[in-house]
Amino acid sequence: MGTILQQDSVTVYFKTFGEILITVPKIQIKSIDFLSGKITSGRYTRVDPNYTRLFFAPTARPLKSGNGYFAGYEVLFPFVAYGINDFIILAGGISLFPGAESQIFYLAPKITAYHTENFSAGCGLLYLNSTVSDTKGGGIYYGIGTYGDQETAITFGMGWGFVKGETANKPIFLLGGELQLSNSLKLLSENWIPSGLDIGLLSIGIRFFGENLAADLGLIHPAGSEIPGFPFFPWIGFVYNFGSSK
Repeated sequence: MGTILQQDSVTVYFKTFGEILITVPKIQIKSIDFLSGKITSGRYTRVDPNYTRLFFAPTARPLKSGNGYFAGYEVLFPFVAYGINDFIILAGGISLFPGAESQIFYLAPKITAYHTENFSAGCGLLYLNSTVSDTKGGGIYYGIGTYGDQETAITFGMGWGFVKGETANKPIFLLGGELQLSNSLKLLSENWIPSGLDIGLLSIGIRFFGENLAADLGLIHPAGSEIPGFPFFPWIGFVYNFGSSK
């Protein structure tokens, strides 16, 4: 791994992370993979490819234009997202309940209005409805911010639920965090706290990731509720990221 300094039709001039210069005939090169991570103190650090989401909630970070991902949440909820430019994401999907007469479809566009290396802010919408329903459906409008880099960051947000054209008077708050532990492992937390209520959804888990793939395993706790037995629900998510400039 290293940097291509120069190349022509015959030769590639390459500098390794250890500052070694190598001249390689192109005929001896099988493939060249362009990595999406960064170099820190001479060491390569892989970047989490699923940096625009926590477990399910979005971060405020944008997808780069032409990039996207396919996801599967809790197996039954596929999701696809695509960055149509450097600040607008179009996303959505449809449930896959076996044998059901109707399914749930969902739309989740997001706009990143402000983006720097260590802070992003934006807004978005999650809309849900049934494939055979004649109602207006429901969902949540939200504003969101993410502070930190792709290794260590916190995400905070506020949203208002709506159903059948009526919007809630009180917001629901989101607080999430991410901490990269290695080149393939990240610690995640995503917490939803409704205002005016004594309940909330708290979660913690891990993300395994490579250059394009990410897999999340988490535990969700419905705080404030009285659930006998094991007080957690499992969360499973898989994501494949695609694009030329991750």
